[in-house]
Amino acid sequence: MGLFSFLTKKKEQKEDLDKGLEKTKTSVFSRISHAIAGKSKVDDEVLDQLEEILITSDVGVDTTLKIIERIENRVARDKYVGTDELNSILKEEIMALLQENQSGDGTTFDISGKKPYVIMVVGVNGVGKTTTIGKLAHNFKKAGKKVVLGASDTFRAAAVEQLKIWAERVDVPIVQQGMGADPASVAFDTVKSAVAQDADVVLIDTAGRLHNKVNLMRELTKIKQVMQKVVPDAPHEVLLVLDASTGQNAIEQAKQFTAATEVNALALTKLDGTAKGGVVIGISDQFKIPVKYIGVGEGIDHLQVFDRKAFVDSLFE
Repeated sequence: MGLFSFLTKKKEQKEDLDKGLEKTKTSVFSRISHAIAGKSKVDDEVLDQLEEILITSDVGVDTTLKIIERIENRVARDKYVGTDELNSILKEEIMALLQENQSGDGTTFDISGKKPYVIMVVGVNGVGKTTTIGKLAHNFKKAGKKVVLGASDTFRAAAVEQLKIWAERVDVPIVQQGMGADPASVAFDTVKSAVAQDADVVLIDTAGRLHNKVNLMRELTKIKQVMQKVVPDAPHEVLLVLDASTGQNAIEQAKQFTAATEVNALALTKLDGTAKGGVVIGISDQFKIPVKYIGVGEGIDHLQVFDRKAFVDSLFE
């Protein structure tokens, strides 16, 4: 990619991010401006209002209290902090929290070190899981990677069909056995096929049932074990997809899935449809799992690698 193309792409990504976070920015920062209006100093009243704003933006109670405590420590240390400094201090503390959890460390759709790199995608139905897989496949392919999809969500016929449509749209191979097939068998065949094709990335869709956590745990464990017969250290990534617009419900889903399997990466979808973009910060902090991808629109290129600096800069512009 030439320099001009690269810069054009970065500009487009920034515009998509700004647009996707518009509702959160409007909601949060107009309220912060209102809270500090007419005040020159950050005092207890300002911090109380800031606490309420962050909690209602779904940053989460524990994470909000952590941020407020850090700001209080800075106020105590510096003796006087003007309200004009509040945004920059808040920005620094949010950036620090994301950095502590390795959220937003990547900037490109590049997989290196493992081949094939196996990603098992988990999440409840309706969060945009299959769509996220399709968009990931598109972006990995654009990055020059050979991708194989596995339709291990055999509980719903619609899930298999939806993934087939994405495979055709993105023009990548898919391994599927239809509804009712053994999910682990599909995963085994997918990884075996990927090795035979010398593929770079394998994306395995899984069923999103939470009504019985024991069955979910058993199924995901079985899928992992059979994949390891082909690629001993698979899956390299267990990616939990969450719908950012559901706020606290997304946090509850994260609790369920982290208890059921070893989630080590997060994707937050539908940020463009919510004023609760603060959930990105809260989930990353609460579960100590890096946010790796964010969805900022419906377009195929609107799934972005999460870049914490770009995210926080956009929030505070």
